[in-house]
Amino acid sequence: MRIGELATAAGTTVETVRYYEKEGLLPAPERGLNNYRSYGQPHLERLRLIRNCRALDMTQDEIRAILSLADNHQTGCGPINELFDEHISHVDERIAELTQLKTQLTELRQRCLSARPDTEDCGILHGLSEMQVEARPERHTHLG
Repeated sequence: MRIGELATAAGTTVETVRYYEKEGLLPAPERGLNNYRSYGQPHLERLRLIRNCRALDMTQDEIRAILSLADNHQTGCGPINELFDEHISHVDERIAELTQLKTQLTELRQRCLSARPDTEDCGILHGLSEMQVEARPERHTHLG
């Protein structure tokens, strides 16, 4: 199949296919006599795996590791389980950060319960001005 057919079958764009090829996540296809790329079922399966990993918010490094483990049939599921456990931990950390952010936003919103015409009296703006921002702890998640 050609690149457009592969992209359509995988629910992505031609640019995305080229990007994954360039990044080494998707192997380069063979080329026909007409110099067109020729993709097969293994390309489609790998592209779907990549896209599903991205849908789970995995980084390219995590995806590379999964692909490497998938290519090495000798390793078993243990290393893949470990990788997923780490990813779940990253998600837990991000949920905690987002929960804290929601709490801060809700507290600010409670400072201004009515829509006043004058922004000088806006409780949210006063709260933002008075807020003491703590130094953010260094994040040790895959998001950076």
